[in-house]
Amino acid sequence: MNPFFNGLMISSGLIIAIGAQNAFVLKKGLLKQHIGAIVLTCWLCDVFLISCGVFGVSALLSDSPKISALLALAGGIFLLVYGLMNLKRAWQGGGHMSIQAGQSQPSSIIKSIAATLAITLLNPHVYIDTVVLIGGYANHLNQHDKFLFLIGALLASGVWFFSLGYGARLLLPLFQRERVWQILDTAIAVMMFYLAFGLFKQVLTLFG
Repeated sequence: MNPFFNGLMISSGLIIAIGAQNAFVLKKGLLKQHIGAIVLTCWLCDVFLISCGVFGVSALLSDSPKISALLALAGGIFLLVYGLMNLKRAWQGGGHMSIQAGQSQPSSIIKSIAATLAITLLNPHVYIDTVVLIGGYANHLNQHDKFLFLIGALLASGVWFFSLGYGARLLLPLFQRERVWQILDTAIAVMMFYLAFGLFKQVLTLFG
């Protein structure tokens, strides 16, 4: 598949999840508190981290096929397990996002940005997703394809955060419905399985 769409899929699959960052953005969107600065901060963090992964981690690994293969194998296993977890969650149901927006005091734009940076950058999982996993997936691509992959990944990130923030009042009723999360979890599982398959093929090629 086109590297642009691979980047779009892997970024979408990893970003769209019930987590502290998404809940924070959704809440600020509901309260209409500095949402432009907040979603821009989230996206710029992804721009920096994903770029470091695609053009940093992958460049460091380009001369080490064994390490590249091991990282691809680890990434494939991670995506496979991640997909299975989403599939299990879709089967069992129970997913929802509940935000209590009525009792929050407004904060300054500086405090809002600081809180966004803390929620984003103090979460170790963000580095696994953006730098290690996305960067490792892009390792086997040439420079042109890496650029397309990066554009796809950053587009998914930007569309998600800006839609979540500015569409919060429209999106919250959807996120409160269990069926919507079951559909999302199933779609994410399919994307993760496809991407894991691609990484396992890469491992076979490197060891072949």
